[in-house]
Amino acid sequence: MPSPVPEQPGLLLRDPFRYTESILIVPPGLARALALFDGEHTELDLRKYLSQATGEIEVSEPANQFVRALDENGFLHSDTFFEMRDQKHKAFAAATERSPAHAGAAYPNEPEPLAEKLNVWGATSGEGGSRDLVALAAPHVSPDGGYKSYAAAYSRLRPEHASKTFVILGTSHYGRPETFGLTRKAYQTPLGLVETDQTFVDRLAEKAGDAVLMEDYCHASEHSIEFQSVFLQHVVGSSLPEGERLRAVPILCGPLAESLVKGELPEKNEQARRFFDVLGELAEERRDDLIFVLGIDLAHIGRRYGDSFVARAHEGEMTEVRRRDEERLECVCAGDAEGFYDLVRPNGDDLRWCGYSSTYTFLRSVSGCKGKVLNYEQWNIDEQSVVSFVGAEFVRG
Repeated sequence: MPSPVPEQPGLLLRDPFRYTESILIVPPGLARALALFDGEHTELDLRKYLSQATGEIEVSEPANQFVRALDENGFLHSDTFFEMRDQKHKAFAAATERSPAHAGAAYPNEPEPLAEKLNVWGATSGEGGSRDLVALAAPHVSPDGGYKSYAAAYSRLRPEHASKTFVILGTSHYGRPETFGLTRKAYQTPLGLVETDQTFVDRLAEKAGDAVLMEDYCHASEHSIEFQSVFLQHVVGSSLPEGERLRAVPILCGPLAESLVKGELPEKNEQARRFFDVLGELAEERRDDLIFVLGIDLAHIGRRYGDSFVARAHEGEMTEVRRRDEERLECVCAGDAEGFYDLVRPNGDDLRWCGYSSTYTFLRSVSGCKGKVLNYEQWNIDEQSVVSFVGAEFVRG
């Protein structure tokens, strides 16, 4: 992405998988040279480019420094990168718990400041929620931007819901298409552990076969489940008797890419269909014991996402985006999976709903409930780009 540091213009490089913790800012002239790192060009081509760009004849050392900086920090497809990747994968596999990846950045990393912040955001349980609550939908955008929708969704939880198992369907931003990432690890938060219902996970893994990626490394850095775990722990975790812990089933839903490329319902893919069916069977078996949590954002519009125009929340093009978002949400609240898909499919989902896979998975796996939008928002994630999101509830009937 463009450098956010005015005194250091250029291109910012970071690794969302966190194989490397390094963040590099490549100056504008060198940023253009990144196109040469394609597996086809040579270092001679790089030196030729730098010589033409700078007017200097001797550019061997700057070229070497550039290559070395990218390589040592894990940004080249090299042995250095593979070593970093393998170390991170092994460390995650060996860990007994999933450590917070965004504490101290997206939210405070100490219990008291975090609880105070969550209270300021309005995240509290209440008696207004339905005893027949089946699911809630909340954003996974930064809580600072989406706290009103988070609060609207989590206010529907009642203290007695704390004894349920929460099936968290999070967006897998970097996961394999048509694949569902599972882990048996508990999610650690600054407020305590959210234990994983390993029996549920084991049955999913056993019956869903290749549709499941067990101990998916994407869990290590993905925020769509982490944020829900923090809110759940704060809102209902304290309602549990001493010594008991919240239980969850963290599921990362990979993109349903094939459905958009081929223009076919997601269940036409055998892997996806098998997972929907297995999750549906388990949901029906334990219908009185489960609450689903959808960690989803909706549209992604503006320059940051490849559009040619500047997007401003609730203005200009975003008024039409709201109409289309609400049209899709009507289908979601009605439990109409095919109607929802028919609105997402044209143009390969030009609204870029990153919550599409989680939402469709819920609609195909859980029946007999109706939804209600509690809060809809659009937020400028930067000065030129907007994300929309929602707080919603689903109840029996």
